[in-house]
Formats: sequence, C-alpha cells, structure tokens
Amino acid sequence: MAREFQGKIALDVRDSTPDWGAYEPTKAPEGAPNVLVILFDDTGLAAWEPYGGRIHMPTLQRLADNGLTYSQWHTTALCSPTRSTFLTGRTHHQNGYATISESATGFPGYNGHIPKSNAPLARILRDNGWSTYWVGKNHNVPINAISSGSDRSEWPLGHGFDRFYGFIGGETNQWYPDLAVDNHYIDQPYQPEDGYHLSKDLADQAIRMLRDAKQSTPDKPWYLWFCPGANHAPHHAPQEYIDKYRGMFDDGYEAYREWVLPRMIERGILPEGTQLTDMNPMTPGTFAEVDSVRPWAELTDEEKALFSRTAEVYAGFSEYTDAQVGRIIEHLEKSGQLDNTLIIYAADNGASGEGSPNGSINENLFFNGYPEDVARNLTMIDKLGGPDAYNHYPTGWAMAFSTPFRMFKRYSYAGGSADPLIIHWPAGITARGEVRSQYHHCTDIVPTILEACGVEAPTVVDGVEQTPMPGVPMNYSFDAADAPTTKQTQYYEMLGTRGIWSKGWKAVAEHGPVPIGLGHFDEDRWQLFHVDEDRAEAVDLADRYPEKLAELTALWLEEAKKYDVLPLNDLGVADFIKYEYHLPVPADGRFTYYPETTEVQEQLAARTQQVSFKILAEVDFTAATEGVIVAQGSRFGGYSLYVQDGTLSFVYNFLGIPPEQRVSTPAPTEGRHIVGVGFEKEGTGDHGEALGTLTLYVDDEAVESIPIRTQLGRYALTGEGLSVGYDSGDTVTTAYPNRFAFTGGEIHQVVYDVADDHYVDVEREFAAKLASD
Repeated sequence: MAREFQGKIALDVRDSTPDWGAYEPTKAPEGAPNVLVILFDDTGLAAWEPYGGRIHMPTLQRLADNGLTYSQWHTTALCSPTRSTFLTGRTHHQNGYATISESATGFPGYNGHIPKSNAPLARILRDNGWSTYWVGKNHNVPINAISSGSDRSEWPLGHGFDRFYGFIGGETNQWYPDLAVDNHYIDQPYQPEDGYHLSKDLADQAIRMLRDAKQSTPDKPWYLWFCPGANHAPHHAPQEYIDKYRGMFDDGYEAYREWVLPRMIERGILPEGTQLTDMNPMTPGTFAEVDSVRPWAELTDEEKALFSRTAEVYAGFSEYTDAQVGRIIEHLEKSGQLDNTLIIYAADNGASGEGSPNGSINENLFFNGYPEDVARNLTMIDKLGGPDAYNHYPTGWAMAFSTPFRMFKRYSYAGGSADPLIIHWPAGITARGEVRSQYHHCTDIVPTILEACGVEAPTVVDGVEQTPMPGVPMNYSFDAADAPTTKQTQYYEMLGTRGIWSKGWKAVAEHGPVPIGLGHFDEDRWQLFHVDEDRAEAVDLADRYPEKLAELTALWLEEAKKYDVLPLNDLGVADFIKYEYHLPVPADGRFTYYPETTEVQEQLAARTQQVSFKILAEVDFTAATEGVIVAQGSRFGGYSLYVQDGTLSFVYNFLGIPPEQRVSTPAPTEGRHIVGVGFEKEGTGDHGEALGTLTLYVDDEAVESIPIRTQLGRYALTGEGLSVGYDSGDTVTTAYPNRFAFTGGEIHQVVYDVADDHYVDVEREFAAKLASD
C-alpha cells in the first residue's frame, strides 16, 4: 500500500467510507522522465559514424546531433560484467560478475549471483512509480538458474522488471534465436523465410510494451532497457544492408586506422596530437596468438576479399539494428514522448577479437579452442551474414574499430573499455550536438539515471542494507562542457588483465586474457600512461616515473581488495571447464529426459564433451515414425538422433566442419525398442577434442561403428539446449527441416549415461524394464 487506510470502517458498509488512495501505487515525481537505455554489444570507439567511423547509424547520429557525445566513457571490457553495472550501479565484482555468467568460478566476485544488497535500478524505479521493461539480451542469469525448472529470482522479473522479452545468454542466432518471455522459454514467432530477424522482433516487442503502457497508465513514466543481439557474433543481417557496404572496407584494417583517427580528432572525440598505437602492442609471450593481427599486405587477394566481406556484414548488422532502434524513436516522437525521455545509447565493451586472426564462419571454434581454416572459410564468402554461417570478422578489424587504442575486448587497455555513449534528453539538456570529455565509467550510469529521475538510492531494500554505489552521476556535465571530471579513481580487471586510472594517469599490467592461461601475476610488468596528454595510451612512461607507477599499482591492489577482485583468473578454455559450474553428475552417472518438455540448457544438461557417453531412447515405432528423438546444439556444433524416410540416424556435427559424422540403419520394426549410441573415448586430438569410436545400437545389436571426434567446449555459447522430440532453434543438420518434431510413435524416455560402465549394462537394464511392462 502507498499509505495507511484513512477511510471509515463501521458495522454496515452503508455507514463506512472507502479509501482507494491507500491502495494506489507510489507515483513518480511530477514531470519525471521516461528512461530508454539502448545497449549494443562488441563495438569499439572508432566503428560508428558519430565517432568518425564508417558504419552509418542514422538513429544514433540524430540523437548525437540533438544531444551529447561522450568521448571518455568506459566499460569493464566484457558483456555480462558491464551489464551487471547497468543493472545495479555497483562494480562487476561487487555483483559477482567478474566475467560472463558461464565462466563463474564460485568466488565472491566471480559467482554470477547479484547479492540482495545490490538492488537493481529497475526495482528502485518500479518502487518509485515507473513501469519497467527489459527487451533483448540478458546474460545476467546465473548459470545454475537457466533451465525451465530453475529458481526465477534472478531472472529479469526477479530484478524488478514488469516484463521481459529476449534471450537468456551472451549471444544467440539472429535468424533462429532462443527466446524467453517473462519467466519461460518460447519458440520464435515466425521463420527467416517469412522475414524474421531478431533485431526487428525485439523492436516490435518494445514498441508493443510502450503502447500497452500508455493505454493503461498514460501518466506513468517507464524505464525500458533495450539490448539487441548486435553487434555480438554471429553477425547476421538482411542482404540489402550488407550490400550497402560492398567495397567500403577494401583498403584494409591498417588503412582504416589511418583514415579514422583524423576524423575522430576533427569531431572532438580525440585531442590533437593523439597518435596510433602499434598493431601488436604487447611484449612477445604475454598475449594469446589468437589475438594477433595478420598484416593486410601479407594477405592473398582472396583473403582480402573474405576479410573485407566480414567487415561489410558487421557494418550491415549494426546499421540494420540501428534502424530498428529508429522505429522505437519514431514511436516516441509520434506519441509525444521523445522530449522527456532520457535516452542513453551505448555499447558494453570494445570491438571483439573472438574471430581469430583469420576471421570465422563459426565463432564456436573460438570457444572450443579450435583453429580456423581459411580455405574452408573462403568457400562461405557469399553466405556470410545468412543462416548458413555463424560468422565473425578477424582480429584486424577489432583493432581497427578500437582505434587508436591497444588491443580490444577482454583487455584492460582502452581498446577493451573505451566505448561510445550518446545521451539525449531535450527536456533536461539544453546543449545540442556537443562532445563531453569528462572521464566516466559504466558504474556511473545508474547514479546518472537516478539523479535525472529525482530518486534517491535506497539504503535498505526488503530489510537488506544496501551497498553504496561507487559511481558518480554524470549530470553535472550535461550543460557544462568544461566542468572538471568528478571521478577520481577507476580500477579495471578482466580475465587476469588489470588497469587503474586515477586523476588523469593510468597503469596497465602487461598480461594476456583467456584463453592463454599465463598465471604468474606477481611477475607482470606494468605500463604507465598519462591519459590526460596521451589518450591512446601509446607512450609508456613507466621507466620515467617509477614513483607514480608504484603509487598506482598499490592503489589497484587496494581497490581489488575493496571490491572482491581477487583471486585473479586467466585460465584457458580447458582449465576453465574444470572450474565453471556444471550440473552435478548423479551417483549412477545417468540423466533421464522426457518428451514434450522445454529444452534443457547446455550447462544443466548431461555433459557429452570430453567423456565417454551413452544415449539410449525407449521408443514405440510404427511404419509412420519420423522426426527427432533427441538433439542438442545446431549446425555449428551438436548432435541428433532421428528417424527420416525409414532410416534411423545419429549425426554428430563437429563444429560445423564437414563432413558430418553419421551412423545409420533401417528404422526398427513396429513396436517398442531401445535405440541409441555409445561413444568410447580413446584419446585426445591436437586441439583438445576427444577421439574415439561411436556405435549405433538397436536393442542388443551394435549395427554400425565409426571413428569420430567430439568437441572440447560447448555446442553453443548459450541456447540450443538438449531437446527431446524435436530439434530446437537452428537444426543440427540440414538433412531435415526446422524443428522436425517426432510423430508416428511415442518416445517414453531418453537416458544419458556418462559413467564408466559399458553399454551392455545399461542395455540390459532397459531390457529388464521392457520385460516387466
């Protein structure tokens, strides 16, 4: 209740006086703004047109022309961590999000669980009279809470949002996304052949929510967090948007850096005299080979064409998504809401280097520590951006789009943390089309929104004392271009890389992030930059000012202890798997799944990577039986057991690399049968993949065996879970149509066995069960 009941209660209702005011929700302050936060992924400072880049962003440019462009705003250098700061206003380690949710390791700063002492912004605004909506990427649900049967307290609705529509995870296929509404998963509403793309769908849903809000509560302000899948891989876009950029990146990534830097200086993004850093600015042996850059001049003509095309696709993806944001802005303008809507348009980390030096047609190779094959990638050049590819540009473009800085996403240099930020609020900001150069960080966003809304951060929520927000409001800069920066200190830590900024100086440890796994943090050499004079962090002054360096490194350790930054973690892919959360294996090593249930997300499903396993299904067959019995993953990595055209097949798609590994046999005769496969691991390949023998079984007969390899890491970064009776999302194989639901029979159960016992033991237990039915 908003207040105590003030009516009159007598014996008879006729003598009583109601008080509806006691039940009215809290109202926002008079004239309070709506809040629209638009948060893109994986975008360096030099990519977008308002910052001097080549990627046209008409909506962003319009907002910049009528608002403010921030040139020294920073993030954590990775998505989940930055997004957690947007959620709560606390540092990523305070939120338990030192890294992405999938890589949580169980330490206080690394557990993937936001503590109740860090109440989310949406909860604060909702308690003060705002409607609250989240549309798009989540990636802040703990990994042990992503399944359909999990606790929902840390899903969006549990974080104070009235409604949610989007995907739970770090990335998703833009043509075949894994979608959720509020607290449950759903199928996508229509298919790519009918015009589906996730960016369009998200904008449709956002507009629908805003329309619903004004129809029922026209005077109530709202907060919408709009998080498209762009610009994270896979880079998927309609062909007409990709083609708009044909030839625009043919000069190469080094030339792009030389071209964009003077444009950034001309626009006031960077000061005169800013110089470019070297291509590979780190000491040999301190960074992963996967993050190196191949010089453009050393590429073949075919490679140049391929690399250029990957940049064209990325640019088309970005502009297409900006056009969908434009539809939201158009709705606000037509409905008279634009002027008093505080719009924050930003990106969550620098450009992504996860495409390797050669680019990728399947980003999942990076997350499995498997090398790219340029020759194979060249065969896919005309399919980049479409459903057949899961593409990502090479590291050279990550370097270029993060001009003029060192490195990119995952690093504590500005290449990982310096990001675009546009703020637009005509009713609250008189300045138009100006640049602001005060030094700020993503922890400053929530304090800025609260101050603009006239709402104080609560000290207690649900009886829990709240942790003070370490950020500072940026509102002082709105109409004071030359006001000095109010921020004094900002630490950085990401995947073992470290940095500390204080009063215009910055120290950075020379250390590569995952997947190199270096350790020996106490032996790292630290660099020193005077950022007030050297925005690019190009000139290392460590030897000239050792006292200043010692002061900053000591300050970093002090901040690290204050904010739960320790223990540092730079584990490689194989070692990370040992620490990250996995569903505990039952004592007998078996997991049982049933049909017609929601897909089981990968981290909560039986793990079939790097182990021997058995997958056995109890199925009633008829002459009309057809469809998927069980599947997990997609055409870019996964497996499926299915019946088609009278044939029972099991296909293991190893990272989308042809040929598919397949065993087949005529479908069983009519009646109940046990069908499935067993994989016996016999060794390990050069890149950590498991090698062994796969055998297809029908009842007690081994009908076909072949040697196969299975993946080291995930079938997908997120989504594409285990599903019984259908193939969710993008299909594992193109041999059958989308979903390919099981019909013409009945699946009773599917049992996974990841223990060390032999197939025959499991088969005999099934046979005994059948005999007793």
